[in-house]
Amino acid sequence: VQPVESGGGSVQAGGSLRLSCEATSPTYRGFCMAWFRQSPGKEREGVAALDFDGKSSYADSVKGRFAISKDSTKNILYLQMNNVNVDDTAVYYCAANIGLGAKFCRTLSRDGYNYWGQGTQVTVSS
Repeated sequence: VQPVESGGGSVQAGGSLRLSCEATSPTYRGFCMAWFRQSPGKEREGVAALDFDGKSSYADSVKGRFAISKDSTKNILYLQMNNVNVDDTAVYYCAANIGLGAKFCRTLSRDGYNYWGQGTQVTVSS
């Protein structure tokens, strides 16, 4: 299993961007996923997470601006980023919880995920 992100790029403050992540597992039909981000010199932080029932959780810094969703038929996870600001500049990573258990679903902790994508750069200019 190797999540693959796409959709990163450059955007002006106040604009929008949508990230995508495709992940498939030969063993598990459904699994929990999340988006993380990491800026230079900072720890990787959870941005948004989604569980099996479609319930989501968000970091306070993105609530009301970002939306996480999933197309289960295609196993694609999305992160819609609206009204972005320069503090959203980071490498964004897609993460999957495969086999760790439902107790970790919707967590924004790195410990809850065991498969990670390579990341996609998002740069917001003022």
